Amino acid sequence: MSSFGRKGGGLAPRRAQFGAARTQTTPEPAVTEVEQPATTPPPSPGPTSPEPLTELPGDTTNDALTRLDERGRAPDESAGSKETDDESAIFKIKEQVMPRLLERIDPEAAAALNREELSEEFGPIIGEVLAELKINLNRREQVLLEKVLVDELLGLGPLEDLLADPDVSDIMVNGPNQTYIEKKGKLQLAPIRFRDEEHLYQIAQRIVNRVGRRVDQTTPLADARLEDGSRVNVIVPPLSLKGTAISIRKFSEKPITLDMLRDWGAMNSKMCTALKIMAASRFNIVISGGTGSGKTTMLNALSKMIDPGERTITIEDAAELRLQQPHVLPLETRPPNLEGKGAITIRDLIINSLRMRPDRVILGEIRGQECFDLLAAMNTGHDGSMCTLHSNSPRECLARMENMVMMGDIKIPKEAITRQIADSVDLIVQVKRLRDGSRRCTSITEVCGMEGDVIVTQEIFKFEYLDETEDGKILGEYRSMGLRPHALEKAKGFGFEKPLLEACL
Repeated sequence: MSSFGRKGGGLAPRRAQFGAARTQTTPEPAVTEVEQPATTPPPSPGPTSPEPLTELPGDTTNDALTRLDERGRAPDESAGSKETDDESAIFKIKEQVMPRLLERIDPEAAAALNREELSEEFGPIIGEVLAELKINLNRREQVLLEKVLVDELLGLGPLEDLLADPDVSDIMVNGPNQTYIEKKGKLQLAPIRFRDEEHLYQIAQRIVNRVGRRVDQTTPLADARLEDGSRVNVIVPPLSLKGTAISIRKFSEKPITLDMLRDWGAMNSKMCTALKIMAASRFNIVISGGTGSGKTTMLNALSKMIDPGERTITIEDAAELRLQQPHVLPLETRPPNLEGKGAITIRDLIINSLRMRPDRVILGEIRGQECFDLLAAMNTGHDGSMCTLHSNSPRECLARMENMVMMGDIKIPKEAITRQIADSVDLIVQVKRLRDGSRRCTSITEVCGMEGDVIVTQEIFKFEYLDETEDGKILGEYRSMGLRPHALEKAKGFGFEKPLLEACL
């Protein structure tokens, strides 16, 4: 007999309704303004205006200034998305249906069903509720209502549609009335909103609770992950002044390889071959770049080249790496408890991982004094280790590593720190998200050693900007600098000396 009952009709009264359910708004279409390149000349200057610049062949100065002028006159989109009449009506109907629906279902039985089964059980019950309320819906509207209700009870409410869209790579919720998404490297307003701050806060709690973490006024910051490995950051009031903010970095369901990055234009064939050889030859690699530039994607792609017989240990604040190697043991930090005790830091995990017989140690990101422990691991039999780091260039990457080591309580001179970095790091891969939304590997730089008190580097490959198309797409070319790799002996030990030399020259 079904666990879903109906009120009245001689059936026993049902148990209490869902404790965590709240009503939500329906998805709504975004009203976004796509900025088009200006095709009209700028306004003519007034009598007191300076003489306009003479446009030279190939000069884009006037076009750039015109785009700035158009941007200044663009309408304000900060208020959030607007609803269509149909979706506004579904939202109002859902508000009426939800309380009556909760009276007719058994929470324990519903929790044991998946989305498809729950949707099937909801169908006839929703029909009864609509009949009681004397509301007539066509089939399409009833299917939409069922989906909204199931998302509310089992999923993440309005976020479910965005999470299911493969073209969406980032979701940024700025309070209940404004959500932005990234598609193909460009930000745009999303066609969703939440009922109110309480509704959004409940969804944030649902996300962090699934991984055993919490977020509230005493702990207003939290890192978490979704079931598919997507990274989530949550910040709530009083730190966030617009309400609860949720940032989700989605990951592709299909593992991304270096060959795929090459086909997408993130690098050329020679760079792809060189990176494959360097990762397989146990080079110590640091992936440098800004936020959203593709550092984690590059690290996951490089992991495909790790020998299946090697034991790899990954260490992260929130486990998000999806290495394409069979023997991987992921470790994750732990935040402090309510008393402020019991925290396990990245540095604690690095020290412990060295007792676990790893061949390679991989850090999702280095941010502080754990940098010294990773450098020590690279120098003590764990070559082939990798990490990511926020910086804008290879030279800045080395400087940041020096600064992060000095942030700790290690009392060693700066010269010793610099030499430790030069001895440990073999390669810096610089990735960047360009202003047209494309992500490219802009530099592959080798660390050659020390000359006096300065780290010597040589750039093996680089991306050179050439031009820009009318639709804003950046054109450039990848160039090999024609230099002999300094760590060629390392590749020789794995039989890759000649292929690496051919790729770099």
